[in-house]
Amino acid sequence: MADLILASASPRRAELLKQVGLHFHVQPADIDETPFPGESPEQYVERLAREKALLIARQHPDSLVLGSDTSVIQNGDILGKPESKEQAAAMLQALSGNTHQVLTAIALAKGGQCRSRVVVTDVTFRELSPDEIQAYVATGEPMDKAGSYGIQGLAGIFVSSLKGSYSAVVGLPLQETAALLAEAGHPVLQQWPSTKECRR
Repeated sequence: MADLILASASPRRAELLKQVGLHFHVQPADIDETPFPGESPEQYVERLAREKALLIARQHPDSLVLGSDTSVIQNGDILGKPESKEQAAAMLQALSGNTHQVLTAIALAKGGQCRSRVVVTDVTFRELSPDEIQAYVATGEPMDKAGSYGIQGLAGIFVSSLKGSYSAVVGLPLQETAALLAEAGHPVLQQWPSTKECRR
């Protein structure tokens, strides 16, 4: 079975892969993440996921490489990682009391071949008070996250409803990731301990 490489430095994506029993190496891909003119959010996240996977796959042609990218979309605008505490607070204020979309693309590459999918999840925030926003920004948690929040962290108390994939909002849609791996001949369940016992 081919080695699996995660082309991301995200500890959240690594934790999700470990959660489903996968063994993998980590090799982050350094690419230009500037959106192209006229590029839709869906096209943007899918392109970045594919570029990350293919960059590392060219270096390891015998390995399977998983790339991913997540963006938060509010009223058609891509909310990236905040560059300041003020920008983080402004993003959270924009999300307060509204429904936004989290787009997560995954791409699985081997050599020059690549398959990809985009998962869209609707996330609704309750109304946030100014004190809550300032308290959350002060924790530092928003500063390395698209849209200035992490659903798996302290900001979980802000979410009133979610329609779609929770794991995709965290950073990696597990169901779709497992499907891509199975299509590539690398089914997740073959790495589960009980499965190995059954094959003896």
